[in-house]
Amino acid sequence: MVFGFARWQKAEPAAAAVPRGVRVYAVGDVHGRLDLLDQLLDRIEADARTAGDRARYLVFLGDYVDRGPQSRGVIERLIAGPPPGFGAIHLKGNHEASFLGFLEDVRVGPGWFRYGGLATLASYGVTPPPEDAPVERLLQVQGDLREAVPPHHQRFLERLKPSVTIGDYVFVHAGVRPGVPLPRQKETDLLWIREEFLKSNVDHGKVVVHGHTISIEPELRGNRIGIDTGAYATHRLTCVVLEDTDRRFLTTA
Repeated sequence: MVFGFARWQKAEPAAAAVPRGVRVYAVGDVHGRLDLLDQLLDRIEADARTAGDRARYLVFLGDYVDRGPQSRGVIERLIAGPPPGFGAIHLKGNHEASFLGFLEDVRVGPGWFRYGGLATLASYGVTPPPEDAPVERLLQVQGDLREAVPPHHQRFLERLKPSVTIGDYVFVHAGVRPGVPLPRQKETDLLWIREEFLKSNVDHGKVVVHGHTISIEPELRGNRIGIDTGAYATHRLTCVVLEDTDRRFLTTA
């Protein structure tokens, strides 16, 4: 009798996939670039004409505000809804967390302003404070912003999700804490983590699709896909398209 060895060999890991009959378009960090968001949505809508009867979902990975000039316009565009025939899921980024944080606590302000919040203030018509503004001035800015942010914008920001799972992928803004099961991840890590996640080659249980950390080209790794291509500065807003086990990218440049 001849024994084959194939049955004893370690199986190759199955390629990550989204559910059959689904096409997912995940969009990286917009950062106030309404012009690029509109361009990319047009490309996505054109691309989706090849989807046949598949369900089509848009997943936005957060950081809609700050740095670019049109944070208010980006929020309004997202609230208006996706193109016809699409479902849409909006995740929270660390910049949305800081935006909401400042509306509740002026102590968040100086840090938020340094990494892009001044552009968001301007987009809502609020005069930015000087760098060394006293707390009284920050309270005034906070009050002005509370009045300037429409209630439907605040509701949108407050309802953003920290993560979503579709098939073999988990979508988050920044990443996940290596070694921590996905159901036990802390929101702080999902929104802010960087080096520990980026340097890790462990299996997170799902392939992580994320933004938050800029790379010139999309990063395709065994355990993650990074799609923040620095739109506010590079003019390249990137989307990863996932269908069955296929992965491809759409960009604005």
